[in-house]
Amino acid sequence: MRSPTRISSPRPHNSHSAPHPEGTPSAAHGASPGDSRDAVHRDARSEPESPTYSNPYEELAELADPYDPDDPLGLGLKSDDDDTSDLGAAGGGTGKDGPSDQDGEPWSPPDHGRSKRGRRRGRGRFKAVPLTAKLVIGVLVLAVIAVLADRVAVMYVERKAEAALQKKLKLATAPNVTIHGFPFLTQVMDKKLQQVDVAVPDVAADRVSLAKVNVQAQDIRLNADLPTSIKGAVVERMKGNVLLAFEDLDRELGASQVRFRAFGPNSVRADGKLPVAGQNVSLHAMAHIQRQGDRGISTEVTDMRLDIPGIATYRPGKNAGLRLHPKAAKQISDDTAKARALLEVPSVAKRLGIAPEPAGRARNDDRQLDKITGSPEFVPSLTKVNLVDVTNENPELIKKLGIDPTVAAALTKYKLPELSEKLALSFQLPEKAKDIKIQNIGVEPDGIVADLTGTRMGFGKRP
Repeated sequence: MRSPTRISSPRPHNSHSAPHPEGTPSAAHGASPGDSRDAVHRDARSEPESPTYSNPYEELAELADPYDPDDPLGLGLKSDDDDTSDLGAAGGGTGKDGPSDQDGEPWSPPDHGRSKRGRRRGRGRFKAVPLTAKLVIGVLVLAVIAVLADRVAVMYVERKAEAALQKKLKLATAPNVTIHGFPFLTQVMDKKLQQVDVAVPDVAADRVSLAKVNVQAQDIRLNADLPTSIKGAVVERMKGNVLLAFEDLDRELGASQVRFRAFGPNSVRADGKLPVAGQNVSLHAMAHIQRQGDRGISTEVTDMRLDIPGIATYRPGKNAGLRLHPKAAKQISDDTAKARALLEVPSVAKRLGIAPEPAGRARNDDRQLDKITGSPEFVPSLTKVNLVDVTNENPELIKKLGIDPTVAAALTKYKLPELSEKLALSFQLPEKAKDIKIQNIGVEPDGIVADLTGTRMGFGKRP
């Protein structure tokens, strides 16, 4: 933008100055041309000037810069084309790809050491951080490194302990070891661990397997060159539990035909099928769980029965017997041929409470037979008759009653101890864990649970 020009004020009119006479000495005496021009000039200046009126707004407009369409605001900016042309003129011309210097190399903006200034600026910013903040950051970094190192050491020792336990206890599956307490490395230096949890799956125990053994060991003194080797340990206190799962019992004892389920706080019910003489009979029993010493669990099987569906039930034991179902007894009372076959055997008529004389008349007299079988006492009395002896004495009668004599004979040969052994839920803790004792026993929906305890237990070489 141009700098404003100063407005000159009009020359004041001198009323006291008089014009030169028309005939001046110079003109009269033939002065030189130069003198004549000076005289004319003096005459012109000496002539009075007529006053002229000037518009102040026009004078202000003359002071302003002329309007530039490329810079309408008068900021002195240039368009891109002007810059390019200026750059081209300064750089020796422009090419198709942009300005270039006289050597023909493409033009690029100078660096002026920006990257170095950036690095210096980064170092300058770090130097500007207070010393206390730097110390805090350093402590935090060291703490993170220490925690990571501690956790890595824990995982390494846990894996070593799992391998050692699997080998020592001859386990099919490696246990899961979890070491508690922080920091771990200080415990290693003291060779004393606060708490270690061990979970062992599938531990063999006599005829069955324990689904899971959970142990929580506390105050453990180590005989070890940690973290490379563990020679032994002493556990001051230990508690845990074992689970004898019903699913495993079904597979190992029931052979997929018997199912076990909880029936009260200390009882287990077994229901399933048992093959007898080529025919499946229903098996039902109750097993009561009890502790055997301080290292084992035993079962007492009661209420054992084997059912020929809809016909008869066999109960082994002291009062073993084969007896008809009420439904089968009612069918016999309604069937004249089967009722007469029963009364023809004197021992059966005697067990039914029928005297020999009416029993003899009923063999040929239908009205006498209907009188006996229609009595309210006949069906209940028939369900109480033990057919075990009848099976051996008169197999043809058993067949007439709708019972397979072969199945009936095979059932009467089953003894309670033999059947109870098939459902025995007993087990003993492994010999390797001789310092562990069973404390409490209970039955839960998933299986039989026993609590474990132990004190001052040693493993390997004691420290």
